[in-house]
Amino acid sequence: MIAVVDYGLGNLHSVCKALERVAGEEEVCLTEDPSVVDRAERVVVPGVGAFGDTMQGLQRRGMVPALHRVLGSGRPFLGICMGMQALFAASEESPGVEGLGFFPGTLRRFPHAPGLKVPHMGWNALSFPGRVPLFEGLDEGTHVYFVHSYFADLSQPEIVAASSEHGLRFAAAVARPPVYGTQFHPEKSQRVGLRILENFVSLR
Repeated sequence: MIAVVDYGLGNLHSVCKALERVAGEEEVCLTEDPSVVDRAERVVVPGVGAFGDTMQGLQRRGMVPALHRVLGSGRPFLGICMGMQALFAASEESPGVEGLGFFPGTLRRFPHAPGLKVPHMGWNALSFPGRVPLFEGLDEGTHVYFVHSYFADLSQPEIVAASSEHGLRFAAAVARPPVYGTQFHPEKSQRVGLRILENFVSLR
């Protein structure tokens, strides 16, 4: 079973539909129940919105302890957009709010600069500093769809699975397999996104 975590925010319908297209016989379950997350073979945390609202929604549902158990269990985990940001310790967006802390560091807001639009919204190319199973079969320069105002910097190169550029280079995906986070939205990235989700479903 693939558990898609519902914490009151996020693009849940399209994420579930995209996963169902590639999951084969594996069940995709949208859930607010931590016990379902505990039983799942793999877990997806999608998301849009603010860092503080995300963590509050997870805490209200008792999901934070369950997600810590998943992250320490060796089961495949995918955080999408805000779901990736929640893996970090903190964000400038919500001072004083603790993230899941799986990755150290604080998310930063894109700086004000002439001609630089924030939020970063649209299709951008990926660069792969190394290869991880989540991106098997993807070419350098593959385009995916982003919507975000905060980013993970490149100060921890060992966790950067893909980078992109919007005024500066930033971590478009992070990984400590089998835990992955994508700042972009696979469910909005058409054929490429479906390949990424298919790769996730294939992780063992």
